[in-house]
Amino acid sequence: MRRPILTALMAAGVLTASCQQPAQAEGAVATPAAAVQANEAAGKKVAVFAGGCFWGIEAVFSHLKGVSSVVSGYHGGAQKTAIYDVVGSGNTGHAEAVRVTYDPAKIRYDQLLRVFFAVGANPTQLNYQGPDHGTQYRNALVPMDKEQARVAGAYLGQLKKSGLWKQPIVTTVEPYKAFYPAEAYHQDFAERNPDHGYIRRWDAPKVAALKKLFPDLYKPTFTRN
Repeated sequence: MRRPILTALMAAGVLTASCQQPAQAEGAVATPAAAVQANEAAGKKVAVFAGGCFWGIEAVFSHLKGVSSVVSGYHGGAQKTAIYDVVGSGNTGHAEAVRVTYDPAKIRYDQLLRVFFAVGANPTQLNYQGPDHGTQYRNALVPMDKEQARVAGAYLGQLKKSGLWKQPIVTTVEPYKAFYPAEAYHQDFAERNPDHGYIRRWDAPKVAALKKLFPDLYKPTFTRN
């Protein structure tokens, strides 16, 4: 794997990570509006998405209206292994993921799904996204309640029938276990490190695509934690 030990580099002020590898962003996909819309009760909701390196997924959701918090972290494994360098082994069961807090009166869960697949993650890549390989980079939806599970299953089925991708869709729906926030230096990473090579080549194009494809949902400010 490409994930080096970070301690010495961080001490020297040079942050590198699994997400460091230069790559050209894949083309965005004009995903369809969901045929099955979420019917969510009033009040803030939480959703969890895994889609490769969490820097870019965090950046995308942090530029959406109606989103009040996006936290990068780990989902799927035990608390004791929710450590960046340990997760990088690919043997912990964790996926790099984000926890999104949103207001369904402003943006519904099905709209979050649409954005995720349009500019966030390629659903045809099994256990990798772009240059990052390993089970920790799998793309998965983690419903937090029955309504999210219903909508997630319906939208995945809709996308599989859409013919938008030449390869089969391999995104899974995982049961929620526990979400563990990542280390502080990962939070708001794209906002704090806009000139980082990976952010410029891989994640900034995702945010640009979000602005182009979803102008009504896009907000220029970054939702900081």
